[in-house]
Amino acid sequence: MKKLLILFSFFMIFSIQVFASKNLYLSYEKTPNSVYKNQKFEIKVKALITTSDFTNLTTNFVNQSNITVLNPNSSWKKISNDTYTNSFYFKAKSANFKMPKIEVKLWNSSSLIDISNLESSDVKFSNIGKSDSRFSNVIADNIILKAYKTKQYNNESALTIIDIDALNSNLEDFRLENVLEQGVSNIKEWENIQNLVYYIVTPIYDKNLTFTYFNSKTNSFSEVKVPLILQNELVSTQTDLNPNDSTFEKYKKVAAIIVFIILLILFIWRRNKILFVLMFIAFIFAVLYNLPNEKAYIKKDSYIYILPTKNSTIFFKADKKLEVEVLETRHGFKKVLGNDGFIGWIKEDSLEKN
Repeated sequence: MKKLLILFSFFMIFSIQVFASKNLYLSYEKTPNSVYKNQKFEIKVKALITTSDFTNLTTNFVNQSNITVLNPNSSWKKISNDTYTNSFYFKAKSANFKMPKIEVKLWNSSSLIDISNLESSDVKFSNIGKSDSRFSNVIADNIILKAYKTKQYNNESALTIIDIDALNSNLEDFRLENVLEQGVSNIKEWENIQNLVYYIVTPIYDKNLTFTYFNSKTNSFSEVKVPLILQNELVSTQTDLNPNDSTFEKYKKVAAIIVFIILLILFIWRRNKILFVLMFIAFIFAVLYNLPNEKAYIKKDSYIYILPTKNSTIFFKADKKLEVEVLETRHGFKKVLGNDGFIGWIKEDSLEKN
């Protein structure tokens, strides 16, 4: 009997020590019940930490299949003294996908303090849009057609460039059926907002282009209509295709200024050297993002391309010297915005600086 009591006491002490050594607890804060093919969806994880003696958290994803983790290196955000959260975004490729097990490690510099695992969540899969030839393959909370421009491509075809903003979307999968030629001119992403500049070649007699996307807020298909009006038929109310007016660019410029102001206030309050360095860096980014674009001229007879590649489709040929704004440089090409609203890529040697 005495031996049993000793063994029981030893077991209780061991159990208490094991329990007390646990410093990291994980739970799901947000998971979807079902998702669609190629839909970008969010899984939100909460970490409860029972020690203050740690430096960082790291995340691994194991045992998944037919699914992509879009932001595997996402940083954990502190919510309270002992609580951290993280939002991970996924995209399922097929019906037989398997969600990963989420493994989180708690570190103190290079020393591992604790490991916790979240077993894969149960998420159902649905395929949509199979019977709709207008479906663009995009699933989003909302899509905004910000701008469009149509120009004669040849005797039979017209070239249209559209500028789209989308919220919580998979704009990178945008594609239309029954279109002669199409492609991505530019795509950007800032947190849950995406911006896409896309070109489409259609028969010159088409006057409208309609595509659909699946609205994940209403669980229904929504239509987007693009008027295909040739440039010489444009009415004064048509929107200019100016990437500087996109929601993405505006958010970036405003965010840079806000971050600088916050760091400036913190520096004035705390007088901390690290805050001064961060404030100075934020100031540089705020200035760079808000600088006006470089002005230049395109040489006469220069070709304006849709994409920055030598085999790209030619948008048009400049019949005279044209003044433009330089928006971007890539692979020996310059992205330019003309005074009459056109946007395209030219070779660097076709440009004359002011």
